[in-house]
Amino acid sequence: MKKTLFLNPPSFEGFDGGAGSRYQARREVRSFWYPTWLAQPAACVPGSKLVDAPPDDLTADDVVRLARGYELCVLYTSTPSLANDLAIAETLKRCDPALQVGMVGAHTAVLPGETLEQGRGVLDFVARKEFDYTIRDIAEGKPLAEVAGISYLAEDGAIVHNAERPIIHDMDTLPSVLDVYGRDLIVENYAIGYLQHPYLSLYTGRGCPAQCTFCLWPQTIGGHNYRTRSPESVFEEIRRARQMFPQVKEFFFDDDTFTADRPRTEAIAKLLGTLGVTWSCNSRANVPYETLKVMKDNGLRLLLTGLESGNDRVLRNIKKGVMLERARRYMRDCRKLGILVHGTFILGLPGETRQTIRETIDFAKEVDPYSIQVSLAAPYPGTELYDQAVAQNWLVPADLVMIDGVQDFPLQYPGLDRKEVFDAVERFYNEFYFRPRPILRMLREMARDPQQRRRRLEEGRDFFRFMRRRKKHSAAREATA
Repeated sequence: MKKTLFLNPPSFEGFDGGAGSRYQARREVRSFWYPTWLAQPAACVPGSKLVDAPPDDLTADDVVRLARGYELCVLYTSTPSLANDLAIAETLKRCDPALQVGMVGAHTAVLPGETLEQGRGVLDFVARKEFDYTIRDIAEGKPLAEVAGISYLAEDGAIVHNAERPIIHDMDTLPSVLDVYGRDLIVENYAIGYLQHPYLSLYTGRGCPAQCTFCLWPQTIGGHNYRTRSPESVFEEIRRARQMFPQVKEFFFDDDTFTADRPRTEAIAKLLGTLGVTWSCNSRANVPYETLKVMKDNGLRLLLTGLESGNDRVLRNIKKGVMLERARRYMRDCRKLGILVHGTFILGLPGETRQTIRETIDFAKEVDPYSIQVSLAAPYPGTELYDQAVAQNWLVPADLVMIDGVQDFPLQYPGLDRKEVFDAVERFYNEFYFRPRPILRMLREMARDPQQRRRRLEEGRDFFRFMRRRKKHSAAREATA
């Protein structure tokens, strides 16, 4: 077995590769998600090590020092971080030319040849689709020509694409990531504003049956078939996690849509109820009251829900599958049951206008989630949104993420300037949070809990710093125009 290092490379200050790396950008409030997509293959390779540089504040020099003595290094990358990650890989290769270097992630799954071409002389291979057993095969010393699911550089410099690897159907066969977490991660370094701290994040399945045109992972790696672990397996992992990490206050299930299989969701909830743990998960805004009640009665605290837009036409354009009236009923049910909702919204989706932006802000204020996240539409390669943007000539020569990590908006629609969409993010946040109800919610939390008071004050500082940074970008764009 090769001595293997799994690396989430250093990035810009305040990096947040959240939501399954859907937003590889600096967020309004500093937060870090668990590197579960790397932890899972690391669990398949005995003796490996996982280094998650951003939350540990590691520099390129730190990573080079940590990589000494390893034979195989697997870097996680993304479309906006590729140039940065290739520079890290080049440094590692220069320090140890014998080091075998590969990359994984949605970008390599969609553009394997292009990634290898950009990394020529640095990268030995890239993985496509699910890569857990792919990396295990390489770590075991299997020749690259015999490893399914990769593209690699042959000795003559040609790019070779091996056969696809079948997706994993029996998710219970994957080893637990808990030992990797305990060995290599500092759980206190992972924080998300709407989750209790410290929290622990796990996947109980992969894939999502929803057809949202913008969502990255179901269209590139996970697929639309929701493949899951058994309720008993999930129960056993949480039982063990509670023993291993007694400091954890909340468990978060990061499946794209944990509630997609409702009987399974209810079965897991009832098992978790016997443990007395607090938990949260991703959910679509179409879960019936009866299922929500079972979840709440058994420890559910919060649901992360993509509401996206306040306009039904925009929702149809992105194939959301949940219209406004259904989302309103879901939000009323959650409020009645005392379930908190972190609502995510996206500005700049196809069909967006000044009026639909206004409707989305008003809708958010109407349904009034506990907290919100406002993002800009991100046309990642491999998504239907990207293909649509290319076909309609909406793409402009701009990166998904600016050099300092602030998310940019690389789409230009007829009749709606991209700067208007960019600037609307700040207006959205200001109109939502500077109202009596959100302010009172935060004040009550801060009065009850000194830890929450410290967190909210730090988050407020981060938020205003971030908005000042966005203002500078907006002003520079206006001056250039």
